[in-house]
Parts: sequence; C-alpha cells; structure tokens
Amino acid sequence: RYYREVLPGEIVKISRHDVQTLDVVRRPEGDPSAFCIFEYVYFARPDSIFEGQMVYSVRRRCGQQLAIEAPVEADLVSTVPESATPAALGYAQKCGLPYVEVLCKNRYVGRTFIQPNMRLRQLGVAKKFGVLSDNFKGKRVVIIDDSIVRGNTISPIIKLLRESGAKEVHIRVASPPIRFPCYMGINIPTKEELIANRPEFHDLANYIGADSVVYLSVEGLVSSVQESIKARQDNNPKTQKSFIGKLGHCTACLTGDYPVELEW
Repeated sequence: RYYREVLPGEIVKISRHDVQTLDVVRRPEGDPSAFCIFEYVYFARPDSIFEGQMVYSVRRRCGQQLAIEAPVEADLVSTVPESATPAALGYAQKCGLPYVEVLCKNRYVGRTFIQPNMRLRQLGVAKKFGVLSDNFKGKRVVIIDDSIVRGNTISPIIKLLRESGAKEVHIRVASPPIRFPCYMGINIPTKEELIANRPEFHDLANYIGADSVVYLSVEGLVSSVQESIKARQDNNPKTQKSFIGKLGHCTACLTGDYPVELEW
C-alpha cells in the first residue's frame, strides 16, 4: 500500500507501530530543487511514484507531447520494449494510429545500455529481441524509443525490422538528445561517446538506417513531467507550502545546466 514519499533530505523511522520523521536535512540556501528527470525517462519502474505522480503516466504524456511535436505519415506505432511502451501508447493515442507490437523481448537478457563496450551491446540487442513480422510486413512503422544514448543499439533493431518486411521505419524519441555526462552518480558515458555530440548526429537517420528521427524537445519533456504537479498546485493551494510546490528537475545531461557548481 502506497503511504507517502520520503521528502528530500528526510530521515524516516519505520516501525511496526508507525512512521516517524526523525529529521529533515534542509537544502542549502539558494540551491534549487533538482530531481533527476531521467528517472522519469528511463531508470524508474513505471509503477514508481515520484512527486505525487506515477512514472507510467508521465511517460504516456511524453508520448502524447512527442506526437504533437513530431507527427509522421505511418500505418502503426510500436515500441522498443519495455520502458518506451507508455510513451508509444501515448503517441499512438494522440496520432490516432493503431499501437501494434513488432518486437518480442527476451526477458533473460539484461539492459544493453550498461554493457561495457559496443560489441557486447550489439550482441545483447541481437539476443534481446525477436520480430513479430506478421504485424508489420509491408507497412510504415513508427518506433518509439525512450532515449538514444550511443546510437548503436537502435541500429540493429531497425535493420531487423527492414529485413523482416517493414516498408518504412521512423524513429521518435520520447526524450531530448543526451549531450552531457552526469556527475551525480548515473552511469552515462563520456561526452565524446554520446551520439548527440558526434558528427554522425547531423545525419542520424542515415547513420542508424531510419527514414526519419525526431527527439522530444527539452521544453516538451519538462512540461510533461510538471503538468500534473502544477495541476495539483492549482487545485490545492496548500501544496505550495510543501516540497511539491518547489518545482525543479535536473536536466544537466540534456542541457549542461548542472544544479550545483562543479569543483573538478
């Protein structure tokens, strides 16, 4: 049963009798609230609740916003399972296109994002997905992905779809390009490894073998994340006094705007 979130800096004691707040470590004066926005994009489970909202709902809104920003003539919408599925459903709903599964995931393979080198990541993709070719043969497919980090895991997927009969493959990414490393503990590659900083990014569709590639804007992501929080504030002015009222999300990996000054 969901009880409540632990507040930023809060020390909580949980016993068989109750939940007690022992202390709240106050944020240094002037430091903004900066919850990691990439938790919403990729890292968190979809049933997680952050800032009073479910991650699944935020991802669906990202897909809807992506459909507004980057529509395309196509026959069906699908996903790179599974973290992008809510965004794909939101995109399909907003565009009025059917959502159809085109990839079958092998659940016994781990996340390729964190494999230590490109060869292992590509091998991981080959083992990770099978194709449901009857669902898309001869059709124009929109594939929604949650993010493209290095760009070498989406390429084998596009190749797999084309070899299995897809007429067109359009990639829509439910987050902005990742351009900067994270110094807050998240395993994001060096700046040079990120596809958004490499020359190939200027012709990314050709590089990964897609008919088109469009990312969600930073403004679109932030508005999708904050929409529900702002709505609750408007409906309940008391939340203005709580931590929810102090809107702030770290977008450093997308914008280079770090929430604290780096000393190295």
